[in-house]
Amino acid sequence: QVQLVESGGGLVQSGGSLRLSCTASGRVFDIYHMGWYRQAPGKQRELVASITRDDRTNVADSVKGRCTISKNSTPNSMTVNLQMNSLKSEDTAVYYCNTIHFGGSSDWGQGTQVTVSS
Repeated sequence: QVQLVESGGGLVQSGGSLRLSCTASGRVFDIYHMGWYRQAPGKQRELVASITRDDRTNVADSVKGRCTISKNSTPNSMTVNLQMNSLKSEDTAVYYCNTIHFGGSSDWGQGTQVTVSS
């Protein structure tokens, strides 16, 4: 079982920056992929950015050039950081951390609200 702790959401003005962090602990030895997804009101959940155990990244076109994803690993934890710059009102959403294991199982965090005021 994996425990996910998310932090870093909040209210920011348009053009500002936020850094989201997600730390996975527990069953981290077989995590293949960690990422951040977001869901705005009335919209489907979508990928923002992800990173694999061997540091391959994938960033959504909607945030490319404004967001970077990185990770830090220890034997007992894995932390993924999402740095978001030049935030726009359309970035307002609940952001969710996600892990995918080699066996295909997946875990979700509880979500953290990001609100960008114009």
